[in-house]
Amino acid sequence: MGNEYIFFDETIREQFVRFIAGHNIACSVRPDPMEGFIVELPEDLADDMEAVIEDKYEALLDAQRDLVNAAEEEDVADVMGVTVTLPDGQPCLVRLPAVYGRRLVELFTFEEIHALVTLIAHNANNPVEGPLCRK
Repeated sequence: MGNEYIFFDETIREQFVRFIAGHNIACSVRPDPMEGFIVELPEDLADDMEAVIEDKYEALLDAQRDLVNAAEEEDVADVMGVTVTLPDGQPCLVRLPAVYGRRLVELFTFEEIHALVTLIAHNANNPVEGPLCRK
């Protein structure tokens, strides 16, 4: 048996599988008998690659936890928090309605969402006048 990783959210599981495929590592996915999905990787991975995978898994677990917490608190506060780095380097939390947050998570990784929102904050703070297309 290889290294196993459990996921409860299908979208986050797919982000992990794409990350693994991006490193040319084969994996198998199967339903967990209790709940969720198991992603199994070969057991003969290099130590440095295992560390990279563990870091990614931990980040995705945090995201998965946030989704579960958001779902549990949906009646209380239907929002998603996205960490943004402001142009001055200061971190900040931006609250998005959960409906938008869920759509973003379906299409982008959490790193891409952070980069997108940070870019929006930068451009809002430093607007460029004129048309989009310039020579």
